Amino acid sequence: MSLEDSFKEYHRSGQVALRNELVEEHLALARGFARRYQGRGVAVEDLEQVARLALLGAVERFDPAVGVRFVTFAGRTIDGELKRHFRDKAWSVRVPRQYQDLGIAVRSALDTLGKELGRAPTIPELAEAVGAEVDEVLAAMEAAQAFRADSIDAPLGGGEVGATVADGLGHDDMGPTMVDDRALVADLLGRLPDRERRIVELRFFAERSQREIADEVGMSQMHVSRILRKALTTLRQSLD
Repeated sequence: MSLEDSFKEYHRSGQVALRNELVEEHLALARGFARRYQGRGVAVEDLEQVARLALLGAVERFDPAVGVRFVTFAGRTIDGELKRHFRDKAWSVRVPRQYQDLGIAVRSALDTLGKELGRAPTIPELAEAVGAEVDEVLAAMEAAQAFRADSIDAPLGGGEVGATVADGLGHDDMGPTMVDDRALVADLLGRLPDRERRIVELRFFAERSQREIADEVGMSQMHVSRILRKALTTLRQSLD
């Protein structure tokens, strides 16, 4: 029986055994979508579980008479469920929904515009693409940092031996300076060459690993590391 005939038969009969066979046939599709989101603070095993459940739902709802390929229908379903999982359940600190949604849109626009422009988009270009103000885009990027919250008992890097994050809490509130800081960051990034700016934004705004960045921009991980070091040195010098 062909795959198309299997879907037609399941749509007609609803046989559980046939449904399970169709799910097994497309597990690689679910796994592929899940791994697109790995390295963003959620265990890949959890992502694959979400993707498999979405695949099951796609098999159960798919109507072969509509004329859409199952992989297209299932891919949209799985991707949507993974994004919903990140939006609704994966935030360690509660962030307003508007900034969760805007953060997802900014991440997508960063990838899309980067490919269209052949360089990293500027903050104003991102704002125009997602239909938001520059300050809103910057706030959404900051909110993305709440996606993973470190334990206050975690070791405090660079400090004295035995110091924890909790030891660094309770200092003066820097909130009133955040608007100026965001503007400064946008200005500093604008001074970098296009390639360096794109790599910095992929690393620190899109939270990509050096390996993921290397694959995307078509260079070695070592080269990406060198460019990051150079860019950060330039930013520090500009700040000084």
